[in-house]
Amino acid sequence: MVKRKKHILTFVEEISFDLIGICSHHSDYRLVWNINQNIGLKLVKVDSYQVVHKKESYPTEHSMYEFLDEKNKMSFHMIKNKHDGQFLIPEKPSIDYFLFLCDNNAVELDVLIKKLKTTNSILGVYQFYPEEIASAQNIELR
Repeated sequence: MVKRKKHILTFVEEISFDLIGICSHHSDYRLVWNINQNIGLKLVKVDSYQVVHKKESYPTEHSMYEFLDEKNKMSFHMIKNKHDGQFLIPEKPSIDYFLFLCDNNAVELDVLIKKLKTTNSILGVYQFYPEEIASAQNIELR
């Protein structure tokens, strides 16, 4: 009898975005306007980002803005962290907004963070590593 080898295929999902946390005391539309003016992005409001929580039977809708940079083939998404007492990323409750840079091959994060820190409306800017945050690994942006 011939002995058969078993091959196990493990699929590791790769996170394809950079993550920046923003603290601000202003509303989302005012913050976005200041970022667009200072950085030169063109963030616009889109449909809300929905999150289904394990404890709740209904999804929460977090305010979301996006900019599709066709020149660099990447996208920017800014999502409000807290809505109706529920968090997009519960591990970071002190962060007001998250800026996701999807498929980033063109933007130096250090330079972007320095520019964001000089923007009116922003109190603090922090870089996070999505691999280290369990709930960030569940976020899907297209």
